Amino acid sequence: MSICPKNKHSKARRDKRRANWKMTAPTLVKCSKCGALTMPHRVCKACGTYNKKEIVKVED
Repeated sequence: MSICPKNKHSKARRDKRRANWKMTAPTLVKCSKCGALTMPHRVCKACGTYNKKEIVKVED
């Protein structure tokens, strides 16, 4: 059986729940080696380094 509400919730009360569903811009940091913008704690797509160590070989 499904839940049957006893009282009606207003549209304002319903929409308050949905007010916080907004997009946010991703956080970007500069790569310590090449200076390209990347997301934190991820391998740089431009040079293939993470924490100043080469992780992935990037072909030019």
